[in-house]
Amino acid sequence: MINRTLIKEEKVKVRDQHLASYIIRGGNRLSGDVNISGSKNAALGIISAAMLLDGACKIENVPDVADINVMVEICKHLGAKIKRDSEGSLYIDPCSISTWEATHDKVRSIRGSYYLLGALLGRFKKSTIYMPGGCNFGTRPIDQHMKGFEALGAHVNIEYGKIHVEAEKLKGEHVFLDVVSVGATVNIMIAAAKAEGVTVIENAAREPHIVDVANFLNTMGANIRGAGTDVIRVSGVPVLEADCSYSIIPDQIEAGTYMLAAALTRGQITVHGVIPRHMEPLTAKLEEMGALVEVGDESICVSVENGKQLQAASYKTMPYPGFPTDLQPQTTVLLCTANGSSRMTESVWDNRFQYIDDLKTMGADILISGKLAIIEGGHKLTGAHVTARDLRAGAALVLAGLYAEGMTEVDDISKIERGYENFISKMRSLGADITRIEN
Repeated sequence: MINRTLIKEEKVKVRDQHLASYIIRGGNRLSGDVNISGSKNAALGIISAAMLLDGACKIENVPDVADINVMVEICKHLGAKIKRDSEGSLYIDPCSISTWEATHDKVRSIRGSYYLLGALLGRFKKSTIYMPGGCNFGTRPIDQHMKGFEALGAHVNIEYGKIHVEAEKLKGEHVFLDVVSVGATVNIMIAAAKAEGVTVIENAAREPHIVDVANFLNTMGANIRGAGTDVIRVSGVPVLEADCSYSIIPDQIEAGTYMLAAALTRGQITVHGVIPRHMEPLTAKLEEMGALVEVGDESICVSVENGKQLQAASYKTMPYPGFPTDLQPQTTVLLCTANGSSRMTESVWDNRFQYIDDLKTMGADILISGKLAIIEGGHKLTGAHVTARDLRAGAALVLAGLYAEGMTEVDDISKIERGYENFISKMRSLGADITRIEN
């Protein structure tokens, strides 16, 4: 049972990081061990899904990053009682939620806030939120979310920058997604958890964090089957009141970033606390390029002999189990150091090559044609003053700075700290020369 006395109101402090920078001196060969934090993307969905519950819960392995702190602040503004303990767990009691309107200014700052549409719709049969924000790397429509809600019996209206969804009752129905959408899959699944009857989501996304949200809801009493496949069946239940604990899966993108840092700096890094099968799209390509990858039960070691030339490769981002778009920028940096001509095709988002100009400033030889980047490897990278355009592009520029000669300054690091827990301390523990400064 959850100890409700631990769930007290606590103001979340989110630092203003827009004026901070990273100073990186490259050339160090990174080595050592790093523990991977809980998945940011899974945590955003699970915290939102917790707003649907009729009882308290404990969520373990929650990363302490800006996006999560913003989501917690938004949920507390709705009336939920939330407290974080020293071990990284959140104690959440949503029973005191008093409104279906998520119109806190912070809603606009993160993309994951749209999951509250499904949660509040399931709880109150209506919900209102501001249009969500997040990284700007192309059009990110929410039409598939709306299609799903309408199939369940809701009426959708968008005006004055707000999304309004309302239904007399929610009733299970077949929903075929026109495109594979992670966000729509999660949102419809959450809303359907307490709908009458059975909801079938076809052409569903299969990402690991979708499975994690489904497993969380099932632990709390929901009846969801098929998560991780392209057909998900949700049999609605009237009450979700189990007082249970749930631990979030490790963050595959954080793990991938450190694995790529090992290959990039020709070092040796072991990531711990991972689910190796989630990393298979990356480990297969690293081995193809010539890196040594050793896989354990819950760990992966990536190493490259000092001075060894990695081979060029072709990548194409795709929905899971394909190569993840969130590792595309970091991998492109690695391809800049490989021997020969590589190709990176971005098939998920329209405009995710914004960081390429910064890499060119550092000496990279990259030609872009639509969704294709052709990278001529083997050119020296040198330090420069660059800007984080989004979360993963910012991480990629940090990796470039770790490899480059001289000093690199990365501005607007608030975008990076949205999704990487203890980024500086983890990098330093591996031998990186990186410092955070306030400008």
